[in-house]
Amino acid sequence: MDVALMTEGTYPHSFGGVSVWCDQLVRGMAGHRFHVVALTGTGDEQVGWELPANVDSVTSIPLWGAPSAARSPGRRARKRFRQLIRDFLRTVVDSAEQAQFGESLRALHDYAQDEDLTASLHHDDSVDALTDAWRDGWPDAERHAPTVADALTGLQLLSHSLRPLAAPPLKAQVSHCVANGLAVLPALTAKWAHGTPFLLTEHGIYLRERYLGYRVSPYRWPVKALQLAFLRQLCSLAYREAGMIAPGNIYNKRWEERLGARHSIIRTVYNGVDPADFPAVDGEPDVPTVSWAGRIDPIKDIETLIRSWGYVHRVMPQARLRLFGGTPKGGQAYLDRCQALVEELGLGAVITFEGRVDEIRDAYAAGHVVVLSSISEGFPYTVIEAMTCGRPCVGTDVGGVVEAIGDTGIVVPPRDPEVLAGACVRLLRDDELRIRLGLAARKRALEHFTVGKAIGTFNEMYECLAMGLDGTAVTDTVVTTPVAAPVQPLPLPTSLADTTVIDRLDSADSVDPVGASR
Repeated sequence: MDVALMTEGTYPHSFGGVSVWCDQLVRGMAGHRFHVVALTGTGDEQVGWELPANVDSVTSIPLWGAPSAARSPGRRARKRFRQLIRDFLRTVVDSAEQAQFGESLRALHDYAQDEDLTASLHHDDSVDALTDAWRDGWPDAERHAPTVADALTGLQLLSHSLRPLAAPPLKAQVSHCVANGLAVLPALTAKWAHGTPFLLTEHGIYLRERYLGYRVSPYRWPVKALQLAFLRQLCSLAYREAGMIAPGNIYNKRWEERLGARHSIIRTVYNGVDPADFPAVDGEPDVPTVSWAGRIDPIKDIETLIRSWGYVHRVMPQARLRLFGGTPKGGQAYLDRCQALVEELGLGAVITFEGRVDEIRDAYAAGHVVVLSSISEGFPYTVIEAMTCGRPCVGTDVGGVVEAIGDTGIVVPPRDPEVLAGACVRLLRDDELRIRLGLAARKRALEHFTVGKAIGTFNEMYECLAMGLDGTAVTDTVVTTPVAAPVQPLPLPTSLADTTVIDRLDSADSVDPVGASR
């Protein structure tokens, strides 16, 4: 069948876990024809992946590139738009207007197919409509005193976000969104125009990650509140309109159901790897080493990992931390910050940034233990790939990490460098435990987290959607996760002379080797 695959900032222009997942999906379903609709930055991005023969087309929708020549709305269009934008902004501001939000968004889509939506959003009528919506709909607006500059900035962000509404709706038998949020807009337009059902897959929770990101954004409160209110309404609409929802872990279900998803159409589908690509590693490094792999990004919280190594270094001065991964466009400032922190803590001799590695398996083989320090995740490939290689993992309790690791590693709270350090030291110093957990990790990954399982489930979902069936026709693939007592913080020594605390690190009771519960 023809499948429209909707992405944002990932496949086929960028690399990362979600892009790997997309490539696996497309290659694993060679009998289907895929049409990729990719939301990009400027539209100048080059395709970075070697596309298989069953990718029939790639359509790029730039969100931030220069728009085509603006067409000022005529008198009739302006009159039509004046009411549309007032209705839309009212439904954004008022969270109770969920049904009306979908109707007003569809009306904007119809308008965007005939007129220049971007030019209309920059008209004075839109500024007046937003100012009125703030005044009438938000009690906090008076306290935060939105300005005309706030209105202009807020409308500019909305105009970029809504650009997909102007693109011609793609015709396929099924649409598959690989994220919530803006990537859903092309799927919604296809459903409105052609009745195409869509499947929504979430790796991380889009809305949660936007909340985290806007905490440190440069915008004033009214602008942040407007954009987050829009995204909340959009994500909620996607949950209600999707024919099936396939989160990458159980954790995501709670957000999805809270925001309006029907429990009956949600089916968990874990990420998988090809076991042939990740054979068991042979041997261990000569020096005690922990490896980390991923993109250099604030959501990976590399700073907490670096701070944790200050504690590890006091206990095991010879232990090394090796960081493997590239820096995405726009991420240089964060890399600089992390490198400056390494120097500030005097850890330059034991922490190395090694960039991208040709074979990711080499990154896992480089450490006795693989660590993940993120503040948000879906179902991370780095964890299940490392597990397939036979390496035990230390990971933060975010997203589906605990579902992946189960009782084959240690799960710790996010943003807690002392506990993270204690878990790493525990596994580095206990050879018997580390080897036993590594063998258990590989067994668990081979049993539950293979790409073949995931592809088979998605193929079944496509067929059900094409026949007009919903998620109740597909079997859930949830894995039972053993749960243990939470890992407790460890006091670490301020100097190597503090032998009492060092002795405690060797105690079998210092860190529970089983994944922590919430």
